[in-house]
Formats: sequence, C-alpha cells, structure tokens
Amino acid sequence: MKDISSIIKKQRLFFNSGKTLDVDFRLKTLKKLKKAINKQEVKLYEALKKDLNKPKFESFVGEIGFVVKEIDFVLKYLKDWAKPKKVPTDLVNFPAESYIYSQPFGVTLIFSPWNYPFHLTIMPLIGAISAGNTAVLKPSELSPHTSRAIKNLIESTFNEEYISVVEGEKEISEALLNIKFDKIFFTGNTTVGKIVMKKAAEHLTPVTLELGGKSPVIVFNDANLKMAAKRIVWGKFFNAGQTCVAPDYICIESKIYDKFKKYLINELKSYTSIRKFEKNYSKIINERHFNRLMNLIESSNVIFGGNYNREKLFIYPTLAEANVDDKIMNDEIFGPILPILKFKNYEAIREYVKSKPKPLALYIFTESNKNKKKVLNEIQSGGVTINDTLIHLSSSRLPFGGIGESGMGTYHGLYSFEEFSQKRAVMDRKTYIEFPLRYPPYNSVKLGAVKKIF
Repeated sequence: MKDISSIIKKQRLFFNSGKTLDVDFRLKTLKKLKKAINKQEVKLYEALKKDLNKPKFESFVGEIGFVVKEIDFVLKYLKDWAKPKKVPTDLVNFPAESYIYSQPFGVTLIFSPWNYPFHLTIMPLIGAISAGNTAVLKPSELSPHTSRAIKNLIESTFNEEYISVVEGEKEISEALLNIKFDKIFFTGNTTVGKIVMKKAAEHLTPVTLELGGKSPVIVFNDANLKMAAKRIVWGKFFNAGQTCVAPDYICIESKIYDKFKKYLINELKSYTSIRKFEKNYSKIINERHFNRLMNLIESSNVIFGGNYNREKLFIYPTLAEANVDDKIMNDEIFGPILPILKFKNYEAIREYVKSKPKPLALYIFTESNKNKKKVLNEIQSGGVTINDTLIHLSSSRLPFGGIGESGMGTYHGLYSFEEFSQKRAVMDRKTYIEFPLRYPPYNSVKLGAVKKIF
C-alpha cells in the first residue's frame, strides 16, 4: 500500500510539472510505446499462449496488431485533436472570442480484464497518453503471464512517475480504489463495475465503464443464411467466446428456424474438423470459469458439440436450442456456448430483446434496408454490426462503448482522447470597447435593450 501511494504521489508531481501537456511529448511517448510493443511482440505472443492458448493469428488480430493500428491512427491525428477549437460567440458577449480547450484530467487509473489482457490494457492507455495524463495500470491477476509481460514492457520503457503497472489480487484493486484518482477507466463485468463507480463517487472521480451483457443476434427471413451462419460462428467462437461483444444468443423466426439451424451445424462441423483444431482455438481462462460453463452445458439442450477436455480447459464449440426462461438465458455466457431461440415473428423478438438490459452489441442479419432501420430505431445497444459480428469495434473512427448496464463512456481513436480529456470553456473578452448596459443602475430602457440582444 505504501508503494502504491508513493507511485501516485510521484505521478501527481510529474503531472503538475506540466511535461505531459506538450503534444510533442505525447507523440514521442506513443512512438516509444509502439517501438516497445514491436520489440517485445514475440514475448507477448508467448504470454497470451500461456494464459489463454491464443493462436498467434488471434493474438495479432485481437490484441497486438489492433493496438499498433490504433497508435498509428492517433499519431496521425493527435495534433489536430489537441488544438483549441474556436466556436462562435453570442452577440451578448461582444467583443470576445470563444474556444474549447481539451485538458487532461491528471492521474488516471486503468483496470483491465483477462479475456483480451493486452488489448484492453493498452487501448485505454493510448487514450490517457494522447490526452496528456499519467497512468496507473492494473491488469488482471487471472492472466498472470500477460500481466507480467505488460509490466516488463512498461517498466523497461517509461518511468513509474509517468506510467506504472501494479500487479496483485483483489486486495490491491481495493487499495487502489481507496485512493483519489482524477479519472478511472474500468473494463470488466457489471457487478464489479458498480463497486468501482460507488468507490469513485467518494472522491467525485469521473468513471468510464466498459462492461458487457447478452449481445443478441437477430436473423431475418431475407438474410443470406449461409453467410450469416459462417460469420456468427466465427464471431462467437473467436477467443472461445470469451469476448465482451461476442454474439450471446440468436433470435430466429420460426419460418427459417430449421433451415438456419442446419446451416449453423454444417458450419460448426467444418469449423471444428480443421486439422490441429486445438492449436487454432483458445482455452477457458481457469477452472472456475470452466466449471461455470460446464454447468450451463449440462442444463441446456445441446444439439451440437458439448465436448470438453478438463485437463487442458478446452470446451469445444457448442450449439444449444433454448427457451427464453432457460438458465443459459439469465447471464452473459462468456464462453463457447451458442443458444438459438425460436420466435413467431420479428415483433416477438423485439419485445424479448427490449425486456432485457441494453446490450453492449447488437447483430442484425438482413438484406432489407427497411429491416435495418427498423431495428436501429426500435432496439438500443452500445454498438451494432449489420451482416457480420464483432467488427464494429475494429474501427478507430467509431466510438466503442455500452449503454445502460453495458457501460458508460466511449473510446477508440478520437473518442479515447475525448474520454480522457475535460472540455474547458475559454472566453477571451476584448478591452478596446465597453458597453454600460450591464452595469447598475438598471432601468427599463436597459432591460428592453438586453431583451432585444438576447
């Protein structure tokens, strides 16, 4: 605890020195970070393999390459984002000029989870750096090899007075939350998110919460069903379903239910029959989550898969027929089990999805613009991908975040810069002229004049 307090004290002094306010300093920092990532790329692959058995392809696409692409994007646009923005000035304030400045919060705290342990630690850090903050990183203890790799990367590249990594169990997280930070960025589940927000309220610290939820897939009758099955299976079983925006369940109208079910099973057979499948597939993070998922499988009507390897913590892609009141429909699955639900029509699907907490992602499969607009207007969610899964979060030009119980605040690209900045109003009043209108004594003539100006 003493070491943590010491780090935060050093960071506050460093922030107050004003060094991070220099945009060129921020750009140099991002370049150093990118160089360090490229230098330690092999070690990161090894760590992700040990923690989650991630194939190198998934580690690059979902973690390392994703982050490097984001750094390149921020390097390209940061100078423009950081410039004061001039806005029109109302006549009532003439003569003056009005600006919006983006100022950093100060000392920030970033909590990251285990499912994408590198990506979800470094992506928020890019935002903190670009906005001019210092940062304390708390990676998950459930992915210890990647947490240690991140710590080694950061400590070999930056001084702890600027960016620091704190490892540890639940007690360390609790200790961090008892300290005043200027901004907290948390990625994780809703239950812990509520605790973070409650603790942050004691210090009136602003919070970004990137949470989760049951992200639905709606497949319309006019969809390209074969393509939909292929893309849903890919998105669901990427990282063995341990993705916050993974398709959680599929809603299908009864007219196409049997036909689409066959497409899903055929795609799963093709997917799981590839040579050396286990080398192309992630494992479940630990035994506790493995047991939780096996309990869901045992209580479900499995129509494909359900196989597992307890020793290696593998649960193979599993497809289950479900009803709305089944156990598997209660909480986010966060694993390689995909329930499909049959509904009479779209209206029934809509009412079911709307009866649940607002999801982090929504997936729509249709060829009809009318259907697309209808769902977008009628069902709320954090983000949406149409005729595919997951990919909306890959764009640095789109905001990523939840709504309601799936989170608050957005990031990626410009939105990361803004999430770690406070918008500061600045009005520069000129002195070459002054009007007596606003000064006492007040009278009806002055009031009439002011009314006209307003």
